[in-house]
Amino acid sequence: MGQTVLVVDDEQNIVNIIAFNLKKEGYEVLTAGDGEEAVEIVEKHQPDLILLDIMMPKMDGYEACRKIREKYNIPIIMLTARAEELDKVLGLEMGADDYVTKPFGTRELIARVKANLRRSVVKNEPAVEKGNVLKFGKLEIDLDKFEARKDGKVLELTYREFELLKFLAQNLRQVFSRETLLEKVWGYEYYDDVRTVDVTVRRLREKIEDNPGKPEYIITKRGVGYSFGVN
Repeated sequence: MGQTVLVVDDEQNIVNIIAFNLKKEGYEVLTAGDGEEAVEIVEKHQPDLILLDIMMPKMDGYEACRKIREKYNIPIIMLTARAEELDKVLGLEMGADDYVTKPFGTRELIARVKANLRRSVVKNEPAVEKGNVLKFGKLEIDLDKFEARKDGKVLELTYREFELLKFLAQNLRQVFSRETLLEKVWGYEYYDDVRTVDVTVRRLREKIEDNPGKPEYIITKRGVGYSFGVN
């Protein structure tokens, strides 16, 4: 059986178009018309990826994303009809991995789905104990188990947060622009949506830093970008 994608949107014509194209690519497709139904389907079927509209009746996409994130690390791509920065930031704050602005092209959407599923598949492969752990004081990044620990406690990171942390830590003291990080970590062009990097960095700092306001691990190089371990 192929990978399963849950499509959540209250506009049936959009659901039909997305489902048709996903099935052409070999994916199994589940559908929901609102956030409440989406949460129920996730509980029952645990799909491999979720395409989640924001503006819906009963429960909007933000709340559905938050509820799903409380229990599952399934990749979530938010679908929004508005291109405002606030929509994108809120989605990422709720734990979404990615977003696509309507109207979107089929090729772009499928590319986003494939990119997010690739990372998901790698992360969920059985871990092989190789001792491949990066250690920085109280912070450990286990490359084999795809998890980060602080003071021995596993941190709840989204796929993208872990990928960003891993990339920066593996390139110690190198400074990367936001555009470079989008290309290296997100895996495709993001068309100037560099705020995505800033939001993900802020979320990461809240989880790994003792004092997010005075970070010790992920350092901002003003006017350039971010690095790991550069003061």
